[in-house]
Amino acid sequence: MAIKLTKAQKKINYDQKLCRLLEEYTQILIVAADNVGSNQLQNIRKGLRGDSIVLMGKNTMMKRTVKLYAEKSGNNGVLNLIPLLVGNVGLVFTKGDLKEVREEIAKYKVGAPARVGLIAPIDVVVPPGNTGLDPSQTSFFQASPLERSVVLNIPTKINKGTVEIITPVELIKKGDKVGSSEAALLSKLGIRPFSYGLIVLSVYEDGSVFSPEVLDLTEEDLVQKFASGLSIVAAMSVALSFPTLAGAPHMFINAYKNVLSLAVATEYTYPQAEKVKEYLKDPSKFAALAAPVAAGGGYTVAATASAAKEEAKEEEESDEEDMCLGLFD
Repeated sequence: MAIKLTKAQKKINYDQKLCRLLEEYTQILIVAADNVGSNQLQNIRKGLRGDSIVLMGKNTMMKRTVKLYAEKSGNNGVLNLIPLLVGNVGLVFTKGDLKEVREEIAKYKVGAPARVGLIAPIDVVVPPGNTGLDPSQTSFFQASPLERSVVLNIPTKINKGTVEIITPVELIKKGDKVGSSEAALLSKLGIRPFSYGLIVLSVYEDGSVFSPEVLDLTEEDLVQKFASGLSIVAAMSVALSFPTLAGAPHMFINAYKNVLSLAVATEYTYPQAEKVKEYLKDPSKFAALAAPVAAGGGYTVAATASAAKEEAKEEEESDEEDMCLGLFD
């Protein structure tokens, strides 16, 4: 026979359980549990069993326990959870991959009808097609006389003894309250437009709190963001003449360009500048790269163009090597 616990004993047990979980787990998903039924929550617990634990409770109790735990353990990072404990929320403690756990939670959404007075979480669109209703049900596709603010006016026609919707109609907009006319119509059509489940609001990890959108970032996204930040650092470094690892290569290139410009504009010269001066004195030497060779039938136009590109590429690489030698040898 199970022993019935008092309210005080239940609070003590809850406090001990939450403290133990805070001690054992460093990753927590803060989830919204609006419109989630007990059976649905039980299925979520079963699906996460193994490396994750779902804990629900009153916000005041959770906040109190978190504060006491922070005082006893000295782990002030858990205090970042307190501002997140607002509304109908729960905590999912996990040791698994955060993205995989969130995806597992999302699997347990269930469909729900549009009830009167409910705030629509999404837009509801009635699709065109045969409804299966007899012609006497056409009144459901018009506004109720008691709801003057609601105008349905869904275009219909009678086809083979049943009502058919002609065009798709946006019945309810996201954020609007569901009226009795809309609820009755959707019920008649057998449409359950909404789905509910645990929704991840925030992610806590080792004292840090961040948005769940961060979990969607891939390695390519991180590389792209890093490259973007690196380019900004390099640009600032060059603009301020402040050497950094990101800006130094660009500063060396710019310095080499300045030295080369001076050599071209004056009588001063050095080995790496002589080739540039020679090209400037006789540009026709560039045309020699594309000249066909008559021996053995000659080159084709494509082969000549390819050879010219290869030579230009080799000379460019040689110039870059010469630049570094000219600065430091």
